[in-house]
Amino acid sequence: MDAITTGGLRMPRLGLGTFRMQGAVCQSAVESALALGYRHIDTAQMYGNEEAVGAALRAAGVPRHEVHVTTKVWWENLAPDAMRRACDDSLRKLGLDHVDLYMIHWPARGMDMRASVETLMALREAGRTRAIGVCNFPLALLREAVETVGAPIAANQVEYHVLLGQTVLRDYMRGRGIALTAYCPLAQGRLAEHPALSAIARRHDASPAQVALAWLLEQDGVAAIPKSSRPEGQRANLGALAVRLDDEDRRVIAALPKDQRCVNPPFAPAWDKAA
Repeated sequence: MDAITTGGLRMPRLGLGTFRMQGAVCQSAVESALALGYRHIDTAQMYGNEEAVGAALRAAGVPRHEVHVTTKVWWENLAPDAMRRACDDSLRKLGLDHVDLYMIHWPARGMDMRASVETLMALREAGRTRAIGVCNFPLALLREAVETVGAPIAANQVEYHVLLGQTVLRDYMRGRGIALTAYCPLAQGRLAEHPALSAIARRHDASPAQVALAWLLEQDGVAAIPKSSRPEGQRANLGALAVRLDDEDRRVIAALPKDQRCVNPPFAPAWDKAA
């Protein structure tokens, strides 16, 4: 599978998201994905499924160095001591001595950016993670982490799909060699019967979801982590790697509205704060 090189990592472009998967369902899903060839698994402290992910990694028997594992610290645990404890707890539950990418899951309002990011950097130096990243950071916060604190941010994980644009953020990240990991890449199921995507899909003998994923995966520096608990869904998402869009397809997708955000919790940052 094609991979993005960022922060010393080779991160496969297509991964498996595990949000809202629990227990045996999560373990089975991760085992199935690994058997199908996925090598990028995304979890988080808040998901409550790190033990299930760890059990699946052990059961699958895939060599550890072949699998990229991301986990994240919740926004309520960004103080240095709390973050160190959270990282240790995540590693214990996963049954790993390190993850490949450790991320701040959401920024906290009024957070001490320097203290939080420098703690991430210390965890990297201690070998607890190979690289560090952030999630849900709009441009202003990402610039603070990168330019003010000087953090070697490998990736920013944000909502990104054909109905939500991230042009300004992507341009900055591409210029800095920072990967964008797209969560909610299928807009929480809203794309399954989208008329414009359906028309493109018919021409490529694909599904609208595969078209939407193909659009993301062809972009420089972009990875995607769709969630699917069923082998058939995971297999269908892998099929997006074979879809080749043309310029007319891209023109149609570019003309779609780009302001439809699916994930916007009360603690979310100011998304439009660009400077």
